[in-house]
Amino acid sequence: MTTDPYLIISSDCHAGLPTEQYRPYLDARFHRDFDEFLAGRERRREEMTRLGVRNEAFASKWFADNEEGLKGGWDSAQRLKELDGDGVAAEVVFPDADAVDSQTAAPFGVGLGLSGDQDPELGMAGAQAHNRWLAEFVGQNPERHCGVALLPITGEVERVVAEVYRAKESGLGALMIPSMWVDKAPYHDRRYDPVWAAAAETKMPIVTHSGAAPRHEYGDHLGIYVSEVTWWPARPLWFLLWSGVFERHPGLKFGVAESGCWWLPNQLWFMDRLYLGAHGGKKLSPFAELKRPPSEYLDRQIFICATNTKRRELAQRYEIGVDNILWGSDFPHPEGTWPKTREWLRNTFHDIPVDETRRMLGLAAADVFGFDTAALAPIARRIGPMPDELGQSDDQAAVTATWAKSREVGRHWLTDHDFPQMGVL
Repeated sequence: MTTDPYLIISSDCHAGLPTEQYRPYLDARFHRDFDEFLAGRERRREEMTRLGVRNEAFASKWFADNEEGLKGGWDSAQRLKELDGDGVAAEVVFPDADAVDSQTAAPFGVGLGLSGDQDPELGMAGAQAHNRWLAEFVGQNPERHCGVALLPITGEVERVVAEVYRAKESGLGALMIPSMWVDKAPYHDRRYDPVWAAAAETKMPIVTHSGAAPRHEYGDHLGIYVSEVTWWPARPLWFLLWSGVFERHPGLKFGVAESGCWWLPNQLWFMDRLYLGAHGGKKLSPFAELKRPPSEYLDRQIFICATNTKRRELAQRYEIGVDNILWGSDFPHPEGTWPKTREWLRNTFHDIPVDETRRMLGLAAADVFGFDTAALAPIARRIGPMPDELGQSDDQAAVTATWAKSREVGRHWLTDHDFPQMGVL
């Protein structure tokens, strides 16, 4: 286990054209609307600076220090160079390469800000423009990229379903839906069942991603935004679960990206106990839509793209499930690990068993998103870090023994064990 390099797949990276360059990919009848959208960019940037979402001093230094590498947000050759330098063999590609100035936002704000409050016509037009470009982009090196199509699911269902199949045929491999439906039907509504069915049939995982939030409620109190922004993309998970979507569509895969996984153990503990008849839930009616505890649906159909996974989260991996944690670099966003991914991995995974590290750093993502590990193996041999580069010991028996109690306890609410001593903070 310690003599082969890691096959690393980032489950959360970003790409997008400089916004004005999306015009050729946008239906001509929306060009006038696109011009108006472009004209408002400076006003939106000033507003983000005023609210503290954009730090002028940080932005200037970030772009100056990383000018060449940031071109990898839309330039394929530069992108491969940056991935190779990080030791990343393959990636899952979300929208919006620029998370500082929003200069690569998809048309009409349907990238990471995709939400149910967007105009249905413009939302679908902007999504399709990005999806067309992305299919071309990832198609240049398809073995190394899984493109995530934007899917404004809160629009007209027939058009949404058609876009699922069109995106699949174009070579894209996953679907990003809004984390917020705002005034549209919540995700427990049966109107969305044809979309879930199409995603399952095409084997395209559905993912929400951190970004959208009710910013108009926060004023200039940025701490409120930061405290909540990872909650919104997690929220659809329990809407889908308790309404029986995962039971009705057992082939559907659903993930939450760039929201960490620190929140999941307590949420899973709480939901399992309710389903299994904990005292606090006995006065409620039976959960008829579910045929098994929530943790079983998690293991069967749910995954977490735990970008820049933290030490504390790794300490909870036996409650979450090792195969349910998919690491991500967040390239090329500044809150991610690029361009110092190898250093980050050493600081984070140095005392984690190698077999578990292989799952979280790549193999679990390969299973979820359908990467061909045989095709990626030569790339991994060329660029992948070795376990000793991550500071991992050759004595894997000893490393595994240090985690034996935590692994035995697992999900303590199901194994009747006490909490293990947390060996990682």
